[in-house]
Amino acid sequence: MNRWPEVPVNKLYKACSPRSFSFKTTEEVAPIDTIIGQNRAQKAVEFGLRIKKQGYNIFLAGLTGTGKLTYAQAVVQELAKTQPLPRDWCYVYNFNRASQPKALSLPAGMGKEFCKDARELVSALKVEIPKAFEGDDIERQKREILQELEEGSEELFSELNAVAQEKGFVLKRTNTGFVSLPLVNGEPVSEEEFEKLDEATQLEIEERSAEVQDKATDIVCSIRKMEKQTQDKVRQLEAKIALCAVGHLIADVQAKYKEYPEVVQFLTGVQEDILNNLDDFKPEDEEEGALAILAKKKHQDPYAKYNVNLFVDSGEAEGAPVIYEPNPTFANLIGRVEYENDLGSLSTDQTQIKAGALHRANGGYLILQAKDVLAHPQAWEALKRVLRTKEVRIENPSDTQGANVIATLQPEPIPVDLKVILTGSSEVYQALYHYDEEFEKLFKIKAEFDDEMDRNRKNIQMMAAFISAHCYRDGLRHFTNTGVAKVIEYSSRLAEDQEKLSTCFNDIVEILYEADAWAEILSSKYITAEHVVKAVEEKDRRSNLWEEKLGEHLAKGYILLDTTGEKVGQVNGLTILDFGDYAFGKPTRITASTFVGEEGVINIERETRMSGKVHDKGLLILSGYLGAKFAQKTPLALAASLCFEQLYDGVDGDSASSTELYAILSSLSGLPVKQGLAVTGSVNQKGEIQPIGGVNQKIEGFFDTCKARGLTGDQGVLIPHQNVVNLMLKREVVEAVRKGLFRIYPVKSIHEGIEILTGVPAGEIQADGAYPDSTVNGLVQKKLKEFSDIMAATCD
Repeated sequence: MNRWPEVPVNKLYKACSPRSFSFKTTEEVAPIDTIIGQNRAQKAVEFGLRIKKQGYNIFLAGLTGTGKLTYAQAVVQELAKTQPLPRDWCYVYNFNRASQPKALSLPAGMGKEFCKDARELVSALKVEIPKAFEGDDIERQKREILQELEEGSEELFSELNAVAQEKGFVLKRTNTGFVSLPLVNGEPVSEEEFEKLDEATQLEIEERSAEVQDKATDIVCSIRKMEKQTQDKVRQLEAKIALCAVGHLIADVQAKYKEYPEVVQFLTGVQEDILNNLDDFKPEDEEEGALAILAKKKHQDPYAKYNVNLFVDSGEAEGAPVIYEPNPTFANLIGRVEYENDLGSLSTDQTQIKAGALHRANGGYLILQAKDVLAHPQAWEALKRVLRTKEVRIENPSDTQGANVIATLQPEPIPVDLKVILTGSSEVYQALYHYDEEFEKLFKIKAEFDDEMDRNRKNIQMMAAFISAHCYRDGLRHFTNTGVAKVIEYSSRLAEDQEKLSTCFNDIVEILYEADAWAEILSSKYITAEHVVKAVEEKDRRSNLWEEKLGEHLAKGYILLDTTGEKVGQVNGLTILDFGDYAFGKPTRITASTFVGEEGVINIERETRMSGKVHDKGLLILSGYLGAKFAQKTPLALAASLCFEQLYDGVDGDSASSTELYAILSSLSGLPVKQGLAVTGSVNQKGEIQPIGGVNQKIEGFFDTCKARGLTGDQGVLIPHQNVVNLMLKREVVEAVRKGLFRIYPVKSIHEGIEILTGVPAGEIQADGAYPDSTVNGLVQKKLKEFSDIMAATCD
């Protein structure tokens, strides 16, 4: 009879009884719309949402699939409904600085109304301004003004002509002014004839010519002054006509928005711009050549300046905005200025300014995933800058790098007041906290999401409500109480704890969907335990190709492993192979060779750099244990070589440290180890066995190997006693234990483990510091004494 206690069958798997539920199907269960099992995180988020001070943004930290993003969206949207609507924002033309469009803020819904009014105003201007300049009355008034100019010019020319004749000259008009020709005997004299005159006559003529030229200069200045006055009169006339045409239109809009000075100021600018640039609005000739048409196309529409860009529209909002940006690039966060290609030339204006997520979330909440923001370093820096300065400034990304600066619009910055919620892993949070000095000042609230919750009645009932919610929301078949019970059990297996449930709800929802699919395939009205079990098994099967390949190699003897008999210095260890979507246990042979030397414990994986730091630490602990146990009076003259046989891809972790120690003790004592047993568990320098992870996969991995070769009833696994609570083993393992075909031993110390493996007492130290001869420790001590004597003799 086995004298070592085994884990009872009822401790290998914690079932959930369908009878514990008061319902038959989830149709009877009220669906839940809140997150479960995250009380700590919920309180942190609620506090963070209510505090309005700068820097109290929130970081939701935890594993992927724990519902961080879904919870953030749900709780924020619910709170946002009770908060005031944000304001609309518009961009308009800046008449003082054309490259810097101005931002206008209006109450929610009024921005759309203002854009509509602006469009109608522009449409009216396009009709009224050309119409005003097409009437006969304005042409008549222009002719009268020009007639005054012509009459005044003729009068001055007559005066000049009279002076010239008096001085003996005749005047001729040219394109550049007047030319005076001298008269001799009443006839004009040419240049050649003038040269033939005597010097005195020439001098006398030149004196008279100078007097005429002075008078001509005065006359020309007077005419130019009259022309300018005429142009001013025409402009004044046109401005008066234009003002009559557009003044009342603009005044009507100004009256509507009289409570908004910035709008009134913009409309005033529209009126002044029209009056100052009337030539741009006059009707053009209908007959134009190709070059004129091209030039016209390249010339900006004069009315485009008056268009209003509804930058942020909050008119249809039902409270504060809640924005989730799945692709937080630099432009998607802070906005952009777009361009149009016009005959090969890029152009833009205030209507081409596009809002970013920060603008749309202004007055509310912006939800981002940290890894997505950090994937765009410029976006992360821009986000911090906005939170620090409380304004969004639309920039060209190249401007922030100080290179290849492109001339573009520089829209007026918009002040923002919003709360940013980041979601990410705890590792990302810690990295940002330690390496970004601004992070802790800007994200002062940390909400930590746990990956497990207590398996108590309250949480089990909430899990049933969670399942019901997905059935209603996603159109799934409803679960029977047996189906819910299996989901609860699956959740505990995910958590690797009989007293916990997993909060990785994404994994659980996948099983809900797949169980529904199997229920459909099997033509079942409800989802039962059978369908949940089938879903779990098939999900594993889709990913366990390499587990099956490993099993084949073990069965064919490609991988050397004994599951029967006894061997000295050879113990079956258990490792985990993790492929991301699937992890399974892999049994491996660990061997030890001991001999005289001073090198201590040598690990071949460490020497070949195939082991990680944690594994190396576990190895050094073995030396501490051996020294404390066997080198109190005699120095260790030991060299021990350890090896994970047929391991080619490296090893890390200390869960095999107890296995390695058992192999050394077996090699030193000469006692064989039962090969039907496998071992997992780390050890400390005191010889105490410590818990490990992946206990279910490790046990199942060795069980599958033993099952393939034939179960004998002597096979089993030694596990740390602390890991008993983590057992959620597959049904076939539990049944094999129930039938006595497989055994699981909870071990507290190396003494217990070595006795189970060898069948020989470990031995307690006696008063004289020696161990009994017939015990494992006694035999080890004897062998080490022999090594020491040999070493001493060699040194002598």
